[in-house]
Amino acid sequence: MAIIPNPEKPAVSVVIPTFNRAWCLAETLRSVAGQAFRDFETIVVDDGSTDDTPDLLVRFPEVRVHRWPDNRGVSAARNRGIEMARGEWVCFLDSDDRWVPSKLQAQVEWMQAHPECPACYTDETWIRNGVRVNPKNKHRKFSGDIFKQCLPLCIISPSSIMLRATVLEAIRGFDTDLSACEDYDLWLRLASRHPVDFIPEKLIVKTGGHDDQLSQKFRGMDRFRVYALEKILKEGHLSPQQRTWVLEALAEKCSILHTGYRNRGKMDEARVYQQAVQHYRETLNRNGQASHAGQPFEKEMLLHALED
Repeated sequence: MAIIPNPEKPAVSVVIPTFNRAWCLAETLRSVAGQAFRDFETIVVDDGSTDDTPDLLVRFPEVRVHRWPDNRGVSAARNRGIEMARGEWVCFLDSDDRWVPSKLQAQVEWMQAHPECPACYTDETWIRNGVRVNPKNKHRKFSGDIFKQCLPLCIISPSSIMLRATVLEAIRGFDTDLSACEDYDLWLRLASRHPVDFIPEKLIVKTGGHDDQLSQKFRGMDRFRVYALEKILKEGHLSPQQRTWVLEALAEKCSILHTGYRNRGKMDEARVYQQAVQHYRETLNRNGQASHAGQPFEKEMLLHALED
């Protein structure tokens, strides 16, 4: 079914958060403007940039822009874009990534052909420091019920996903308490409730290696994932099997964090994660498969660890 473009009610809303990315944002925006599918709006949330980003955005009058005077973080920026979105479907694009021209067309056609599908994501090409690299096996993509595969690390790139706006609203957007792994947290909440379809085409170019990436800024990324896993336990909607998988992931990640903090001489933090490992393993051993979540650690303790 063909879609007739409607500027007041576009089919797709493209949300691009940015902070001091004038050096690459124009290329990102041109990759959106060059899409074969035309019924979309582009929303850029300028998260307090102090470089030439405001001047650059003037060259793209078709883009809807929201600008904050201060830097509030990528989660707040994406959430503001979600609030502004008017489309039936929402896509995100990181301001250092690019789309191939057929990206939106492929996903819209998939969503039209699968009206029950809440979200779909695509394969990707990786560029690190200007050189193409191959993803490792741990980054393998899956389709359908992918919750278990989402537990070790983030397998969905924000730039690759398309979600129904109603589904995104129901899972409440990005967690602004997370300085990193905010996408991991959202995909857990999505995949724990819904299947997510994978389109095995490399429709995005994902760049990396520059200093302003969150993965470069923070060490010990598993502490953010532990927070997200704890949070989803507290929500109480997981099946017994899902709870078991989450507890197993928590035990493994807390064991890694315990070793890391101990090796760095941070013994207070090491003891916290050692106690957490014992707690999760005891909960798992109680019945073989967890029939309840057990008592999670306090959010304040986890947030203290996140501030390290």
